[in-house]
Amino acid sequence: MNRLLTRRARRSLTRRVAGLTRGFTLIEMLVVIAIIALLAGLVGPAVMNKLGGAKSSTAKIQISDIDKSLEMFKLDVGRYPTSAEGLQALDAKPASANGWNGPYMKGSVPSDPWGNPYRYSNPGPSGGIEILSLGADNAPGGEGENADVRNVQ
Repeated sequence: MNRLLTRRARRSLTRRVAGLTRGFTLIEMLVVIAIIALLAGLVGPAVMNKLGGAKSSTAKIQISDIDKSLEMFKLDVGRYPTSAEGLQALDAKPASANGWNGPYMKGSVPSDPWGNPYRYSNPGPSGGIEILSLGADNAPGGEGENADVRNVQ
């Protein structure tokens, strides 16, 4: 009886081990791949939208920093840089800028998050200064990531 129990226990153990090591079937693998593809299709666009929004937010913050640096320039020189002097006046002294005490930005004037230079005009369309990024498409107008980002005057 003891040998019989041992044989039965051995067979049961062998079946359990064989069941654990048999691996996945093709159908099971296809179901897992389909679930992963479905999740990627749902999550991917949301992640890409957040990335675009982050670049627009970065542009707003950089424009705010440039605007503050222009205010410091105005306090020292008594005026904003002209359109001809541009944002380079924050890094290097223009010839007609008496009282210049720069550079006014740590490092240099950054490019926008899409790698394009910021546009500066004085006077801008609303009469004050304008600092502008044309967005991802580097063209006027647009929506979403392609929308223009400018300082508020």
